[in-house]
Amino acid sequence: MKKLLLDIYYVWLHELKVVFRDPAVVLLFLIVPLAYPVLYAFLYNNEAVHEVKVIVVDESNSALSREFTRKVDGAADVNVVAHVADMEEAREAVRRKEAYGIIYIPASFSIDLNTAQQTAVLVYSDMSSMLFYKAMLLTCMEVSLEMGADIRVNDMGHGTRAQDASTMEAVDYEWVSFYNVSNGFASFLVPAILILVIQQTLLLGVGTIVGTHNDKKRFTVASHMSEGKNIHPLKLTIGKGFCYSTLYIITSAWVLRVVPYLFNLPQIGDPLTIAVFLFPYILAATFFAMTLSYFCSQREFVMLLVVFTSVPFLFMSGISWPWVSIPPVLKAIAYLLPSTPGIHGFVSVNTMGATLSDVWFEYVVLWVQVVVYWALATMMYYWWIDNYDPKYKGKHPSMSKF
Repeated sequence: MKKLLLDIYYVWLHELKVVFRDPAVVLLFLIVPLAYPVLYAFLYNNEAVHEVKVIVVDESNSALSREFTRKVDGAADVNVVAHVADMEEAREAVRRKEAYGIIYIPASFSIDLNTAQQTAVLVYSDMSSMLFYKAMLLTCMEVSLEMGADIRVNDMGHGTRAQDASTMEAVDYEWVSFYNVSNGFASFLVPAILILVIQQTLLLGVGTIVGTHNDKKRFTVASHMSEGKNIHPLKLTIGKGFCYSTLYIITSAWVLRVVPYLFNLPQIGDPLTIAVFLFPYILAATFFAMTLSYFCSQREFVMLLVVFTSVPFLFMSGISWPWVSIPPVLKAIAYLLPSTPGIHGFVSVNTMGATLSDVWFEYVVLWVQVVVYWALATMMYYWWIDNYDPKYKGKHPSMSKF
């Protein structure tokens, strides 16, 4: 047991030196995880879009249409920047990005309302951002409901204040937002991105280390054996994995606790529960990165791998697209990635206040991934020594004393 621990410690210490000797690895392991979360949180810090610029085409030009326009302009989320004569002029302004939407009021607007008929207001939105559409649509709906209530009161004749209130709003309702009180984009998306950042930067760092050794024909396994230590691949995997995990346990405290605190993102979960849940996630992401890194024949290859996979990994996590709407085949593939149960569990615990028993399935999946990817990484070391290190052919460390 003593020899086992000493060999693992030796590998851990040696790998730590490898990390800090390479400026690119230091950048990917430490600087990027520290800077990326701040950048993402800062970009989405406003949470919601306000004062969306819109253009009004008012063909009715009546007192009621002007009242509708005035109430829309007075709302917090919409800013009427111009009134134009026709739709073609309005579309041209949207193409020039002078506005992000058009409100079209038809000529029959006032006549329809005064003759107790239903009328329509058309809303056209620049769909380059769903937030523009949301701000315009909700504002116009609220104004139309308010004006409709006033018209009903006028048609029925004014009674007591209580009667008028009942006529305007027969059913009283209250809008309550769970877990994302501000209805903000950052509160919804950033926690999931932070979990994915941990996995992807781990993959970048480990892949860069392995790619560098492959570029220089100086293999990671041989670097440990060339100093007279015939170390078993199992010990190599554990030692290297503990090295990377140790660094990311520290990094995760900044990424998942300090950054959300600085930007006032929802954090209602128990810190101890979060720590217990994140421990297998970091281990699973580490061994996952080590397994994929063996395919990095060159230093730059891992960059292409991360660029190609980051967006699909985020979509398959079920955050940007509802999990229930994802096909079963893609769900099965998604659960091969540590980021999928990691995102589901972390968001549930951190943002929704879930307990460990509430995310028990994700927790167990992460531990299964730890075992599977640790075994795969160990097998890769066996394969690597046999095929890429002929100097040690016939001296396979599996034949040495464990």
